Amino acid sequence: MSEITHPTIVDGWFREISDTMWPGQAMTLKVEKVLHHEKSKYQDVLIFKSTNYGNVLVLDNVIQATERDEFSYQEMITHLAMNSHPNPKKVLVIGGGDGGVLREVVKHECVEEAWLCDIDEAVIRLSKEYLPDMAGVYSHPKVKTHIGDGFQFLRDYQNTFDVIITDSSDPEGPAETLFQQSYFELLRSALTDKGVITTQAESMWLHLPIIKDLKKACSQVFPVAEYAYTTIPTYPSGTIGFMVCSKDASANVKKPLREMTEEQEKKLLRYYNKRIHESSFVLPTWVAKELEL
Repeated sequence: MSEITHPTIVDGWFREISDTMWPGQAMTLKVEKVLHHEKSKYQDVLIFKSTNYGNVLVLDNVIQATERDEFSYQEMITHLAMNSHPNPKKVLVIGGGDGGVLREVVKHECVEEAWLCDIDEAVIRLSKEYLPDMAGVYSHPKVKTHIGDGFQFLRDYQNTFDVIITDSSDPEGPAETLFQQSYFELLRSALTDKGVITTQAESMWLHLPIIKDLKKACSQVFPVAEYAYTTIPTYPSGTIGFMVCSKDASANVKKPLREMTEEQEKKLLRYYNKRIHESSFVLPTWVAKELEL
């Protein structure tokens, strides 16, 4: 069996280069072994074992998750939303086929149904094989999976979900529509009265104009729309942000409505805690100034 090759891997190093999304810089990881490569119906899917970050999922030449640091992203995009809702029973994840967000959602005992809608079955199938700590959640009794278009799914389930989490890739190609006002209007219509959303919202170091437009779009749809961020070494610039929005005008998403005990936090979580929740909304001065709408 011949060795699997990929154009992003040169001299044993994976190189993440994008002249449009992060011009003038690159992320590299040393490759121990290429585990899988295929072109699905929608994207290029690469999985390799790295020397320091475990198995790595790459979609269209961009790192989506590594075994070493994925928890900082998964926990924050999930629990910022989940703990900003008084009693989330039905939760929807758009994208996130690797299962990481679902894994975090079902840690909340109040959840009765945790839906995932992803357009690409390949991501789910391969994550089950190569990222079992994330995708093992698919066997959970509360999890329901739909392979298909997220827009149509939202249209079919109006006023249904307490929390919707959009785990999207960067706003290039098909994912670009997930950053537009029309998408947030669709999200709003699929939420219950006090519904909350989070969505991947890029890096303040690289994409402040995108974030500014995103916050403006969210603010025109939701009475509460705030930007938070987390640190993660294998995403460009080492930070990634989230828009956290609520249909409830009286909501304060910057402070958790529900809290775990410290013992529960230590047992169930590795990054998120009640103090991180509040501090993640505290922005550097130059960012806060730009996002004052």
